[in-house]
Amino acid sequence: MNERATAALATIEDHRNVTDLLVRRADKAPAHAAFDVPTGDPVRPWAAVTTAEFLAEVRGVAKGLIAAGLGAGDSVAIMGPSRYGWAVADLAVWFAGGVVVPVYDTASADQAAAIAADAGVRVGIGGGEREAEMLRDAIGRVRTGLGVRTMDAGERDLAALAAAGSGIVDAELERRRTHAGPDDPATIVYTSGTTGEPKGAVLTHSNFVGQVRNIAAAYRDVVHEGGNTVIFLPLAHVLARGLQLICLASGMRIAHVSDTAQVVPSLAELRPTFLVVVPRVLERIREAAAKRAAAAHLGPVWRSTMRTAIAVGRVREEGRVPGAGLRIRHAAFDRLFFRRLRTLMGGRLAYILSGGGALDPHLSLLFRGLEVPVIEGYGLTETTAPLTGNLPRDIRSGTVGFPLPGSAVRISDAGEILARGVGVFAGYRDRRHTAEAFVGGWFRTGDLGRLDADGRVILEGRLKDVVVTSTGKTVVPHAWEARVTSSPLVAHAVVVGEARSSLSALLVLDPDGLAEWSGHAPAAPRTGAVTEVADADLRAHLQPLVDAANARVSGAEQVRRVALVSVDLADPALITPTMKIKRRELLSRAATVVDALYR
Repeated sequence: MNERATAALATIEDHRNVTDLLVRRADKAPAHAAFDVPTGDPVRPWAAVTTAEFLAEVRGVAKGLIAAGLGAGDSVAIMGPSRYGWAVADLAVWFAGGVVVPVYDTASADQAAAIAADAGVRVGIGGGEREAEMLRDAIGRVRTGLGVRTMDAGERDLAALAAAGSGIVDAELERRRTHAGPDDPATIVYTSGTTGEPKGAVLTHSNFVGQVRNIAAAYRDVVHEGGNTVIFLPLAHVLARGLQLICLASGMRIAHVSDTAQVVPSLAELRPTFLVVVPRVLERIREAAAKRAAAAHLGPVWRSTMRTAIAVGRVREEGRVPGAGLRIRHAAFDRLFFRRLRTLMGGRLAYILSGGGALDPHLSLLFRGLEVPVIEGYGLTETTAPLTGNLPRDIRSGTVGFPLPGSAVRISDAGEILARGVGVFAGYRDRRHTAEAFVGGWFRTGDLGRLDADGRVILEGRLKDVVVTSTGKTVVPHAWEARVTSSPLVAHAVVVGEARSSLSALLVLDPDGLAEWSGHAPAAPRTGAVTEVADADLRAHLQPLVDAANARVSGAEQVRRVALVSVDLADPALITPTMKIKRRELLSRAATVVDALYR
């Protein structure tokens, strides 16, 4: 089997563009709570915003954009951390007939300027004054803009923009709202560029509407009016924006938390029924639980707990009932550990969706054993987020599931995953990039994978990460790297050896894990620097992990030497907003370290 397709569950012909999703939801349930927004009041920290109230704010800001001179089809850059104002600005641009250009709040001034120039940005909306100033500079470098506004309160905030648009009549707003058709651009999203320069992917209104309608139909057990979620992934990423639209259209209440220190406290307050995370978040939850157990001198008990949870998860995944002994152990550990972990996550979580990278199958089984199943999915910016996904009642750890409704995947002769369907984008801004990205009408994802006997997709790494040694051996390093990064001490592992006689690897150390292991905080690395860490005890501690990873691959795929390195994990030029490392950039900076591995 090298191809699998799933029929669409919903039609989109009756929707002209994305704004119809909000208009129809407001018509159906205007008084339903659509958002929870922070109040700043410690007694009542969150307040509900109804769908009708949200629509009114969106319409007001859209009128302000029209009054400011924004034309139909003009681009608006939004830059800032995830928050309610981001959602208002996003929908308001569409209501005004514009095209949204998200900019990560971690972007550098040069990155923001390059995006503004390529997308032809006319208006900027920043979270605060820092982002607003960066957008002013970015837009000003290439053209005379129409102004920059802030989500933070101030003289030029969104409320002031809405007030300036009070003279725009409803008929004019409705004309603008319905200007864009299904095949018109809704947004231009610049890829994070883990293996090359960012490219502007043009996503249409039909891409978003098709995804929202079909995914909502496939995941009714997860996304529903009685549920709520907390979005802490950056809204500049298409996964978070797609999730927001799905929840908004389905009546699922949304809260935003951008401060990572506030994520866990917010879960206890908001008690979400569903979360979307990247794999590293789940890894950190496991590490935090292990740390607490060790501090209470319960390390061996926690390890037994994990083994029990994984065993229960595996049995349930196979559709069987755990035996009496396993049930007894699970019940005991539930009282000791599992309930506390579920309470830490709010106590109501029915499902977690993991995306943005491959998930360790054992971690998936662990959370299933904890009574919080993880639905792993796979997609890219160019597929308007999810392309494949496990289903709530049909989860298989180690896979990213079947193609989602309205989508199809094919595995090429070279092992590359090809895609087509409702979410596959119209192309890049640069037509040359578009021509390179398609073959026979299928989008080339750049990811390697295969289909299991049932047609589920199993990821096997990135095509551009493949290493060809001087002996002619082609190596896909994903499995080795995933094994090594299971350690809390290793944030990233990068296998090297292109045109070399053997393989080596750079192990990028995790400062939090290193601090826990050593008992003291490591020295902060300089931005832009790759510093080799020469610590014999640390190397000895990690060697069994390297040996275990080598034991799982063939002799030609084994890593002979490793270098432990420290980098600034907050450097946006090196780490993507979804916490993936930019391999090409790392290898460029670490050229001297790599060369030393082969002397």
